This record gives sequence, C-alpha cells and structure tokens, in this order.
Amino acid sequence: MSTIPPAPAFKPFNLALIQLGQIGADKAANLKHARDMIRRAAGGESLGVGGGAQGKPDLIVLPECFNSPYGHVHFPVYAENIGFNRGEKYDVEASESESVRMLSEAAKTEGVWLLGGSIPERNLPDGKLYNTSTVYSPRGELVATHRKVHLFDIDIPGKITFKESEALSAGSSINYFDTEFARVGLGICYDVRFPELAMILARKGCQVLIYPGAFNLTTGPLNWELLQRARAVDNQVYFSMCSPARDLTAGYHAWGHSMVVDPMGSKLVEAGDGEAIVHTRIDPKTFHDTRAGIPVTVQRRFDVYPDVSKGS
Repeated sequence: MSTIPPAPAFKPFNLALIQLGQIGADKAANLKHARDMIRRAAGGESLGVGGGAQGKPDLIVLPECFNSPYGHVHFPVYAENIGFNRGEKYDVEASESESVRMLSEAAKTEGVWLLGGSIPERNLPDGKLYNTSTVYSPRGELVATHRKVHLFDIDIPGKITFKESEALSAGSSINYFDTEFARVGLGICYDVRFPELAMILARKGCQVLIYPGAFNLTTGPLNWELLQRARAVDNQVYFSMCSPARDLTAGYHAWGHSMVVDPMGSKLVEAGDGEAIVHTRIDPKTFHDTRAGIPVTVQRRFDVYPDVSKGS
C-alpha cells in the first residue's frame, strides 16, 4: 500500500451547493447557465428553499451530469475528452474539454475551489465512456478527477429501470483532493450505496466526503437522506450530495434535496426540489467532538474483521 501523506489540518470553511436547473439539449447553454450560477454562488447569493448561511464560499459544488441531460442515450453525444493523469500537470488551455475550460476559468476568476459535478467523459484512445467529476483549485488548476466506480444499473418493477452500463464503463480508483482547509473525498451518486468506498476515504484522512448525485423519484424518497446520514455517522465525517433540480419535462426526474450532513448525522442544510443555491459553514469542532465522544475510530476490531482500507 502506498504511503498516504498527512491530511491538512481541518479548518472552518464555507461550502455552497448549486442544485442546477435548466439542463437541456444545448450544451453551450447548459455551460453558460452553470457559469452564471457559479458566479452567483461565489457572491454569497442563496436561492430557493433552504439557502442557509451566506458569505463567500471556499468550495462550490455542481451536480452530477450538469452539462447534459441525464441518460445513457445522451452520454455518448455529450462526452468530452479530458485526458487527466493523476500526478501530472494538466494544461487547461490546451484541453479539448469545453466543460473543463469553463470550470477552470470559473474557479480562477471567482477565487474558489470548485467541484465540477460530473460530465460524460470519452477516454482516448480506447473510446470508453465514464461519468467523471473534476476538481479545480482557486488558481484554475485541474487537481483531481473521479470516475464513477459503481454504475447505476437497477430494475425496480413498476417503478424504474435504468442501466448506465449500456453506455458507461466503471472507474477503478479511489480519489480525494487536499485544500488548505480539509481533505475532501470524492464519489458520484450510486457510489454512496457502497459503504466500503466511504470507509476507505475516511481512513485515508478525508474529513469531508462529497458525492454529486442524481437520485430519482423512486430512490430519492426512500434512501437519499438515509444513505448520507449513514455514511456520515459510519465514518464520523461531513457528508454531502449535490443533485440537479427536478425537471418533470426531462426524461429523468431528479429528486433534488441537495444536502450537507455533519459527523453526528444532523442535517445542516437541505434544498427543495427546484433550482437552488444553498450554503453552510463546516465546523471542525463538531468533527473532533464527535470522534472524541464516540471514539469508534480507535475502537474498531481489526483482529476480528479486516480493515477494508488496507491495500487500497
């Protein structure tokens, strides 16, 4: 197992989630609208139900598949070549991805960390498609990516059938990024149903986990909040998911309700189902108090059961 550098000292920071609406067939329009919403969020604006505390955010998050309609028929049409290799400096100006160029400019101009939701990615030269998150520093550098590890293939009779694997390939790496205020672990949507990923990220020193996601009107009311609170409590971390806004004219109806949960499982902020910008303050004291008061991080019995983070 490779050596993991120490996590940054956990410091207070402001987090903003953009529950993006108006995602249609015109990619250029989608990117323009996302850019405008990033500007508004960076200015401290809240929008919709559950806006929360205002002020300039340190980190802004967009939802899953923000540059295109959500669906396996759309992924090949809207996919972009990113070409990011972990550990290598990335030339944003030379990037073939218009979404990457927009997100980099936004992060740099607004002076914020930016988790650019996810976009369909076409990997060259093999042509495989992935559902991929990208992360940018306040200098506009592309510093991390995450390809969705668990593909959303479900069949609930009479409710919903959806198979991402008809178009997408699964990612095969565990990813996080370091800021000056926290180590942030990455996942996308369906990844939340697999607790091992969150466990490994937490044991790699992540204090905050953020998964852009797009649950639907069947799985949303059943499990959206439950899974976030479970992952937060399991690992005593801050946990957040950022959804697209609900659009009943679209082919896929997102649940919405983007939220942030603290290490005790308490909701700090929650959007409604429409387009929204919500803000909250992330306080390390809750993180440290939770781990001191209920010290599961030092009480695990790896003599009885294995540590899933070993070898990852």
